[in-house]
Amino acid sequence: MRKLTAAVCLFGAMTLPAYAAEVAVLDWRAALMNTQSAQSSLSQLEGQIGSQQREAEALGGELQQLQTRLQQEGETMSQSERESLIAELQQKGGRFEQLRREVLQAQQTSEQQFLEGAEAKLEQAVEQVLERHNIHVLVEPQGVLHSSTDLPNVTNEVTQIFDSLN
Repeated sequence: MRKLTAAVCLFGAMTLPAYAAEVAVLDWRAALMNTQSAQSSLSQLEGQIGSQQREAEALGGELQQLQTRLQQEGETMSQSERESLIAELQQKGGRFEQLRREVLQAQQTSEQQFLEGAEAKLEQAVEQVLERHNIHVLVEPQGVLHSSTDLPNVTNEVTQIFDSLN
C-alpha cells in the first residue's frame, strides 16, 4: 500500500502545472513600467519637460544645419561670416547641452521618486506571487543561462497585483 501511495504522489508531483515550479522568471523593470503608476508618472514627467525636449529637438536640427553649412560653405565665407556662424554654433550648442542636462536631471529625479514610492508595493506584489505559486527561486530573464524547460514568467501577474494594491 505504501508503494502505491508513493507512486501516486510521485505521479501527482510530475503532473503539476508549470506554475507550481520552485523557479520562475520576473522582469521587475517591465513589471513596474507596465503599471498604471508608471504610466501616470511618465505622463506627469512629459508635462514637466515636454517644452524643454521640443526646444532641444529644434536646437538639434538647427545645430545640424549650421554645421552642414559651415562644412560646405566655410571655405568660401568671409572671416567675419565664419566667425559669426561659429559663435552661433557655440551659443546654440551651449543652450542644447543645458537643456539636455536639465531633461536628464528631471528624468532621473522622476525615476528615483517613482522607484522609492513603488518599492513597497512591488515587494508586496512579488510576495503574493511567490506564495501563490510556491516559488522558491526568482530570477531575472537576463540571469537565466539555460533551462531545459520553460520557466514560468510571473512579470504580468506582478504588474496586475501591483495595480490592484492601494
